[in-house]
Amino acid sequence: MSSAVSRIPAAQSQQALAHFERLLTFETDCWDVHHAISNQRMDFVLLDVRCEPQFQQGHIAGAIHLPYSRINSDSLAEFSDDALFVVYCAGPHCNATEKAAIRLAQLGRPVKKMIGGITGWLDEGFELQSL
Repeated sequence: MSSAVSRIPAAQSQQALAHFERLLTFETDCWDVHHAISNQRMDFVLLDVRCEPQFQQGHIAGAIHLPYSRINSDSLAEFSDDALFVVYCAGPHCNATEKAAIRLAQLGRPVKKMIGGITGWLDEGFELQSL
């Protein structure tokens, strides 16, 4: 008798490779963002897309506060057209990153989601900055 895990066979290796490589074109993780910031290799714009009270309570140092509802061509005017945006919100229970990513993509901007959000950041043991 097979388990629920193996009942549906795994994808062939080439399919799995293509899937996971493609996945990384859409997302990054807290550790990679932290590493880039810590090593002065921040070649992206980090956007905290949560509401103002959450941002003030604690955010990632170097993040720009831009709630997803305020993302538009005017609010992005200071950034080059090819700037990579990395968006984060509260965590896995929040879909503000998806809403922000949709707006950025609609404006033709490169975007990735930082999976885990603030919850993931804290789970990794990283600190937040507050106002």
